[in-house]
Amino acid sequence: MTVWVVETGRNDLDGAVIPELQLWTDDARRDGWRNMAVDEWLLRTTERPVLRIYRWEPDWGSYGYFVPDAEAAAALPGLKRVRRWTGGGIVDHRQDWTYTLVLPGREGLAGAKGAESYRVIHEALAGALAESGVGVRLSPAGEAARGGECFVHPVEYDLTDPEGRKIAGAGQRRTADGLLHQGSLACPVDGAFGEKLAARLADRVEVSGFLAEAAEIESIVEKRYGSESWRLRR
Repeated sequence: MTVWVVETGRNDLDGAVIPELQLWTDDARRDGWRNMAVDEWLLRTTERPVLRIYRWEPDWGSYGYFVPDAEAAAALPGLKRVRRWTGGGIVDHRQDWTYTLVLPGREGLAGAKGAESYRVIHEALAGALAESGVGVRLSPAGEAARGGECFVHPVEYDLTDPEGRKIAGAGQRRTADGLLHQGSLACPVDGAFGEKLAARLADRVEVSGFLAEAAEIESIVEKRYGSESWRLRR
């Protein structure tokens, strides 16, 4: 259900990423399997861009598609873990701020090369952090991906604090349906940060809610995220 619509005017200031965006602050705490399934469901079904801000049940971590399960298990001792459909490293979700940006179709940013879309989205994230009083910088081009724990080594276009510590990273996947960008932020933000990020990303923000059919989500969990064959497949 739509709550309100805001004309952000960001395009006059910094250049918005997309014309309009649906903002979904998803307050339901979900396990890792179902959080990933909801993101995949959005990519399959939405016809307009969506920024989803979401939460986790206690003691979950996630790891990128190309990270070996044994490496993730060693880095997340005692935590439940889920293999993401996107790339990137290993993330402990007990204290991070997590978001997903879904851009349907193959036009605009969804059709850009991976490094370019990553840079543009993280520039918007950096602007929202600066607005919140958090100083960050964009890691320079050419920083090679090294895998492993996501917040140990910044790679190209990650965000770091003034001391060089990584505070924001993400993974992406492109399909025939569009672009899935899953990001994590390892610094405290206020309760309005989702709105600030949305305003940096789009000229027009519509606050919306989504209700996925439980059967659809469970079907995705069964076929992919909750399956041992998916977790171990290479």
